[in-house]
Amino acid sequence: MSRPKLVAAFSLACACLLLAGCPEQTTIGRVLEDPGRYANKEVALRGTVSNSFGVLGQGAYELDDGTGKMWVIVERGGVPSKGARVRTAGTVISGATFGGRNFATALREKEHRVDR
Repeated sequence: MSRPKLVAAFSLACACLLLAGCPEQTTIGRVLEDPGRYANKEVALRGTVSNSFGVLGQGAYELDDGTGKMWVIVERGGVPSKGARVRTAGTVISGATFGGRNFATALREKEHRVDR
């Protein structure tokens, strides 16, 4: 196999591996419409923080993407401030409790990025 073809094949293989590990991009409305379908599955969401509270790197924030609102539970890394545009990924959970508060369907965050 020639060098350019080898490089192209390697690049394609790397891209497939990266995409296979990415969570499914969806909307909050879809998750809330059928929470059983998404339960314990990793998803990616994006939206605006409409409410947040946190202490010592933990907390929760409410994400609004225009199709619905969902609480995102943060166990490390801090909570984005109200009004921030956020991309987040994590596992959909039901009956989440954090800080003495109950959240029906929520996202246990794995990571988030604030859009600038």
